Amino acid sequence: MRKNRKALLPLGALLAAVPGALWASTGGGENLDLTSHTVGIVALVIFVVAYGFVMAEEFTHLRKSKPVLLAAGVIWAMIALVYANHGLPHAAEHAIRLNILEYAELFLFLLVAMTYINSMDERLVFDALRAWLVRSGFSYRKLFWLTGVLAFFISPVADNLTTALLMCAVVLAVGRDNPRFVSLSCINIVVGANAGGAFSPFGDITTLMVWQKGIVDFWTFFLLFIPAVVNFVVPAAIMHFAVPDAQPAASDEVVVMKRGAITVIVLFLCTIATAVSFHNFLHLPPMVGMMTGLAYLKIFGYYLKKTFDREVAYARRKTDYSQLEVGDIVPFDIFRNIARAEWDTLMFFYGVILCVGGLGFIGYLALTSEVMYVQWGATTANVMVGILSAIVDNIPVMFAVLTMQPDMSIGQWLLVTMTAGVGGSMLSIGSAAGVALMGQARGMYTFFSHLRWTPVIALGYAASIVVHFWVNGAQFAILAPK
Repeated sequence: MRKNRKALLPLGALLAAVPGALWASTGGGENLDLTSHTVGIVALVIFVVAYGFVMAEEFTHLRKSKPVLLAAGVIWAMIALVYANHGLPHAAEHAIRLNILEYAELFLFLLVAMTYINSMDERLVFDALRAWLVRSGFSYRKLFWLTGVLAFFISPVADNLTTALLMCAVVLAVGRDNPRFVSLSCINIVVGANAGGAFSPFGDITTLMVWQKGIVDFWTFFLLFIPAVVNFVVPAAIMHFAVPDAQPAASDEVVVMKRGAITVIVLFLCTIATAVSFHNFLHLPPMVGMMTGLAYLKIFGYYLKKTFDREVAYARRKTDYSQLEVGDIVPFDIFRNIARAEWDTLMFFYGVILCVGGLGFIGYLALTSEVMYVQWGATTANVMVGILSAIVDNIPVMFAVLTMQPDMSIGQWLLVTMTAGVGGSMLSIGSAAGVALMGQARGMYTFFSHLRWTPVIALGYAASIVVHFWVNGAQFAILAPK
């Protein structure tokens, strides 16, 4: 404890030196402009260093949540000490509570979605789909298109990471002996999953954040469907000719879904409908509808437990007894599926939201907004957001834009939602799907194998922007709500 106090002394002395000239009046209260002060610069450096560790996760094997959690705590501690030294001991508290509210809504929404995905996985829904694709006897080129199209249409409901991993499992099962097919298919899957997530409020964190903020309503997101299709089809059509024109050996693997699998899928769709209805008609946060939908799954899980004997009998009906696993005769446990949520990702979101919120409270986002959305213009800024998301995760980028809250039309908000979602496809490290597939198809799908096709993917990126302006031109005349 004494060591911790000694460590805080230099920091306290630094923060106490902040001059009173940093006061800046902002409407209902007093804020300090720390952008040019040592504390602000140190906070920015801390965030950049922490995010450097996030980007190097593949090489360091340090989970991405750890550096940003630490950075968030240090940044807000410095901010709080500054304000306390200027007679505003509760200013940072009020500001951080707003960030925590933003995070809580996102956290609860994603926790329910992840629980449903894990439940479908536990009921063997995805394994059954994978086995069907593997034993269907499609050619490499047909599988290239089929896995890409399925990634495009599954990711609007499931997250793009789960979708990409599922499709990559199919690709590896049928083409492990053909590295070129695996590499091209993985690129296509990443592009398809990211493009598919761009036109649905549930498809990507970026669309989810914009929807929950109330800037774009649920059905308006589907105006991005045609631009998203273009974003996927343009590079896929060019890569098609590089895919080996051969026939892989078919498999006879059969996976039977566990009892209740179809019901879980239906309940997930009902949960989505509940979230949309709560938001559109009752003006409640979407996460309230999602948490209500979690109750559907909990009650159904109770039913599965009470009728467990029937489930054991169902498992024993399998013709291939070698497929019978421990999971087939273990009762459905909702809390096991909750525990299997991507907790590192959820903690990462907490760290990112608080880090970006802290930098915004310091004053950096106001400066950035001035440069991007006033000096550059909304269109240039939103296109650059997509390019930036190929290097930096789209979560902090989109949260920064939402925190800036620039005055833009609905068309421009749709544009930045799409670019932030699909821009990550240009590099393999630009999205969670790409990073995960580099690990799953290690040695066959790599950073450089993806980089060779970046110009083609960039062509699809540019084409989708042009098509968006063409088909959704009327939306650029409608000002978004504040």
